[in-house]
Amino acid sequence: MKLTKKANSTPVDRVLLVILDGVGYTPKDKNFGNAVEAANMPSLKGLWANHPTLQISAHGKAVGMPSDEDMGNSEVGHNVLGCGRIFDQGAKLVSNSIDSGEMFEGNIWKELISNTVNKKSTLHFIGLFSDGNVHSHNDHLKAMIDRALKENVSRIRIHILLDGRDVPEKSALEYVEPFEEYLDSLRKSGKDIEIASGGGRMTITMDRYEADWKMIERGWDIHVRGEGRIFSSAKEAIETFRKEDPKVIDQYLPGFVVGKEGTPSGKIVDGDSVVFYNFRGDRAIEISRAFTEKDLNTFERKNFPEVYFAGMMQYDGDLKIPKNYLVTPPAIDRTLGEYMAKNGISQYAISETQKYGHVTFFWNGNRSGQFDKNTETYKEIPSDIIPFDQKPEMKAGEITDELIRAIESKKYTFLRVNYANGDMVGHTGNFDATVQGLNYLDTCITRLQKAIEEAGGVMLITADHGNADEMYQLDKKGNVSRSGDKPVPKTSHTLNPVNLCLYDSGKRFSLNQSIEKPGLANIASTVLDLLGFEAPEGYHPSLIQRNS
Repeated sequence: MKLTKKANSTPVDRVLLVILDGVGYTPKDKNFGNAVEAANMPSLKGLWANHPTLQISAHGKAVGMPSDEDMGNSEVGHNVLGCGRIFDQGAKLVSNSIDSGEMFEGNIWKELISNTVNKKSTLHFIGLFSDGNVHSHNDHLKAMIDRALKENVSRIRIHILLDGRDVPEKSALEYVEPFEEYLDSLRKSGKDIEIASGGGRMTITMDRYEADWKMIERGWDIHVRGEGRIFSSAKEAIETFRKEDPKVIDQYLPGFVVGKEGTPSGKIVDGDSVVFYNFRGDRAIEISRAFTEKDLNTFERKNFPEVYFAGMMQYDGDLKIPKNYLVTPPAIDRTLGEYMAKNGISQYAISETQKYGHVTFFWNGNRSGQFDKNTETYKEIPSDIIPFDQKPEMKAGEITDELIRAIESKKYTFLRVNYANGDMVGHTGNFDATVQGLNYLDTCITRLQKAIEEAGGVMLITADHGNADEMYQLDKKGNVSRSGDKPVPKTSHTLNPVNLCLYDSGKRFSLNQSIEKPGLANIASTVLDLLGFEAPEGYHPSLIQRNS
């Protein structure tokens, strides 16, 4: 994996890549709750206006999603940023596997079914319940249910994690009600199938990066043990919680159990089969470990049923989590991080817990750990365990302190950082808090600009996808949706491009405006170009242009 030096090229000493998570680009005349435009950001806006800046694609086919109607997300964005190429991602791989029938011909699916049929046990599905196509898709769930029933599975229970993050913030019933109609049609033909439990994705089950194992414990108690507030249906649970707290949005709804006369309808017990049907890995690893690791001591499981567990995909290929999976994830090889490590180029990666895995695991092609501990330093700043609109600055200040120390040390040739504010605060739907978070973030950019200039380096500023740039829902006519006199918040990602800005105080470089359809995949080669190396075979071309 030898990198080739560029001929007649004077490299820079160091490159800093700043990823402003969720900070997309929306034209000023399309203000659908544009927190980026509303924010007071003299440093960033000055950089965008006065230094080389391109709008690049960060969604759809540009990041390996099935179509350009699909949002980008942090996982696929960082995969593409880190490998310089575009691989088919989870949503597309799963859809193709279902459409071709390959999933159902695989050994894992057959073992799930045979375990259930032979033991006359229950097949459980757990996952994010929406069509957001970021972590999961309900069409995948229905396809597996239909196939399982054809293969004589006699009892199915579904445990739904309500979204309100990749889809509108109070849309849960728009998914639950038609799904219950679908289940009713199956029950009329004698099928034993029900929703057994659920709760908001930011309340139970879908923690990531071990930020809050209590979320996993709450999900375990709800799904496995059937311990929680019992309702006659998921619809009743959602409507009740909304009446009790009209401000609560779907992702933060409490956990609930569905049952009759105080008896849960679908506890998970010995002999059952369980499918966690999310295809995205970051929020699937901990719950997978809870079902598969007997000696896990991060929380008290109280009981550990012997089940056959499978994930939709293998969420961590290095740690083999989980062992059983239905669809093979993309094999992302020859990442920028590996090339640098094999060529002795020193690297520094930093973020807070909520995005730490994105600048490490996803950046490195879904690979845990470092390629070379001698040349790589990874720094995690622990995230607060609170709703992020309560502290919209998040850990940006602490991240910047550490990052500037790393820059000033001059130990590292390539540094990368993810600031989570635009995404994590944006997902709360709180426009004012998102603006506050961006305002604070701008003060960090001011400090970085000075530090990288004094260190003689170049700074690239971009984003992995949009979010904060469009925070109001639109109606079918393209107008802002309103509830009374207030806009309806939008908590999902956007289909907008993102800025790529080059800050070079020496004005040695500019960005090539002639590259057709530039996207996140061009950034790896851009970094290497600045450092004086040719792009590896298959990498999308560099966007750098040297000024005469």
